[in-house]
Amino acid sequence: METNYVLIDFENVQPRNLELLSKHPFRILVFVGANQSKVSFDLASAMQTLGSNAKYIKIAGNGPNALDFHIAFYVGELASKEKDAYFHIISRDKGFDPLIAHLKSRGFKVQRSSDLAEIPVLRVSGTTSTDEKIATIVANLVSRGQSRPRKVKTLQNTINTLFTKKLDNEEMQKIMALLSQQKYIEINGGNISYNLKKAR
Repeated sequence: METNYVLIDFENVQPRNLELLSKHPFRILVFVGANQSKVSFDLASAMQTLGSNAKYIKIAGNGPNALDFHIAFYVGELASKEKDAYFHIISRDKGFDPLIAHLKSRGFKVQRSSDLAEIPVLRVSGTTSTDEKIATIVANLVSRGQSRPRKVKTLQNTINTLFTKKLDNEEMQKIMALLSQQKYIEINGGNISYNLKKAR
């Protein structure tokens, strides 16, 4: 079975949902910047639960994109040893994308996601009922903290990314209507605001 590596750009993304990885065979590397002296208790606890499959990598120096270069080096080093491995870079930094495109053209399996829940193997393709889909979408939105979509179109794209099979327009409109009726979202023009307190 191929190894799935998750490389987290901790300067750029501080995941609150690391426990999502505990039910899957992932190896997790959290890259911490030279000036980052603290991690949250929740992250430390989740890392501890993952045991030998997770470790921190504290970079030594400062400079533009210093942490990004470390991630790129580790991807290259690991890929040279495990050609069938799958690499998931967790970062909102689009600067990784040209490197990822190059690696894909060479046959390597690598992608960038801005949230752990976007990793393909974690997408909930098995959910069938509308209630299950609503619960899954709400849980994903809660885990995103302040980085939730602010536009209707972006939210719809986010919902589609959660499911391996894209939702048709009729089902998407039904889900959006239910999210609104159940007061999880409020739509004002093309903008979205959230009320997810009851889902926590």
